[in-house]
Amino acid sequence: MNEEIIISGRDIPHIDPHLNIWHWPIPSYLFLGGLAAGILFFASLYTILGKEKELPTAVKWASFVAPFALMLGLFFLFIDLKHQWYFWRLYLTLRIESPMSWGAWVLLAITPLSMIWAAGYLSELIPSWDWKLGILKRFEQWIQGHRKLLAWAMILLSVILGIYTGILLSAFNARPLWNTALLGPLFLVSGLSTGAATILWMSRNEAERKLFTRIDILLISIELFFIVHLFMGFLAGPAVQLESAALFLGGEFTLPFWGLVVLMGLALPALLELLELKGWKIPAALPAMLILLGGLAFRIIMVEAGEMTRYLY
Repeated sequence: MNEEIIISGRDIPHIDPHLNIWHWPIPSYLFLGGLAAGILFFASLYTILGKEKELPTAVKWASFVAPFALMLGLFFLFIDLKHQWYFWRLYLTLRIESPMSWGAWVLLAITPLSMIWAAGYLSELIPSWDWKLGILKRFEQWIQGHRKLLAWAMILLSVILGIYTGILLSAFNARPLWNTALLGPLFLVSGLSTGAATILWMSRNEAERKLFTRIDILLISIELFFIVHLFMGFLAGPAVQLESAALFLGGEFTLPFWGLVVLMGLALPALLELLELKGWKIPAALPAMLILLGGLAFRIIMVEAGEMTRYLY
């Protein structure tokens, strides 16, 4: 018989219930929102820089993915809501201190804007396309004549959307794993990386692919830098943050996080992209797919692990 001394009720296993509030729709929504933000950021950036002809996939063709990603993400968010038919109440007020309020309004603005952006290139994508109605043809001409104005609005909204996906979690002070200022920039860079990977996958232009290979390597380096400093901050923090870090440093999320996210989703794609720049024949789909799967796994793990951390002593 093993004798165990319990000095606190908190030491009894499962005395504190593990309450899962957010299930798979939320990390899926966060992933799709970050992906759309990354695609729209690059589309607007290179429009402002006047690179539409040199980078057609980034500016035009990849932007058709963004509206579908946003709509699917919003659908996942909708099915996760407890009182689904009252979502419209979010738009009766704007609470500056609430990340959810910011997110609701940004999504309300950027989703139709992404559709308008893509619609302006529909006649190029499908040369036989005919809007039928004259007012729609005139609207298409207006879009084409005001691209840079739309790009300035979209680049701002895409950055807010990308960083909001992390701030949405970091605003929950009761969850030590999420309660860090690095989470917003980390999710933004991760979203930009998935957007760059999508453009790289879709592009058939050699110069464009090389450019986005370099951009993606840079973004992966920044993401790894943030991850290292995220855990350095936890290990230098109070007991609750040490416990949060322990989930990834010997705990149940060690292999999924360091294996799926860091090794397979970041380090390996970066290595493949470096080899491609050196002249190796690496299919663009391989590193791109790994980055996208790693980005999704990162959000699933962060949401699941964050719900297991708590301030209870």
